[in-house]
Amino acid sequence: MQSNVNPLEPTLEGLKLRSLWSEVVAFAPNRDTLGAIAYFIVENAGNILIDCPPWNPAIQEFLQSQGVRWLFVTHRGALSKSIGAIQQALNCQVIIQEQEAYLLPELQATSFERELILGDTYRLLWTPGHSPGSACLYWPGHKGVLFSGRHLLLDRQGDPRPVRTAKTFHWYRQLESVKRLKEYFSPATLNFLCSGAGASSGEFLYCDRAWERLGALDLETLRQVSLPQF
Repeated sequence: MQSNVNPLEPTLEGLKLRSLWSEVVAFAPNRDTLGAIAYFIVENAGNILIDCPPWNPAIQEFLQSQGVRWLFVTHRGALSKSIGAIQQALNCQVIIQEQEAYLLPELQATSFERELILGDTYRLLWTPGHSPGSACLYWPGHKGVLFSGRHLLLDRQGDPRPVRTAKTFHWYRQLESVKRLKEYFSPATLNFLCSGAGASSGEFLYCDRAWERLGALDLETLRQVSLPQF
């Protein structure tokens, strides 16, 4: 799928935006969400902000100039204290999986159960495990891009993998969610994966051959991973 919109060319000083493709930029890690990385897609069906970026006047001005139709939250760890101000400033619709929606009692948010399609373009998929309402966003651009939040991170080789931490909600459910993604997509439909927290090495924001790399994961071995020791 090729978008007809003008390419994103962020030039404002201090934004620290990184252009991944002509239609997609990544923001700098947000301290307010423990280093989560937000993304922004410009699309004919509607521009979408994935998770909460660092919020300051320059970023607000940039996003207002582009227009934002939706703000999709991949998991509770990507909720910043500025989300109310973001929605008010951008006049956007907040989308979140229903098991995380109770965390936003004062916001007008749209929740979904297992799957939701936005604008006939974006597909939201519930992938519980990292948190109860962890979810991914699939965009068919560039032969398929999956924005995974913290459901899948990138290791030092740039390979996607689930990571068990002391805050993981349910490790086995997380692995089952990975399995379902492998079954849901194919090499023809999933080409890239963008992590919501970057790589452990800090070098990677996304990987190519995403379906192939997911298929290489040994989920049975990962089931034996114990909690990290501190």
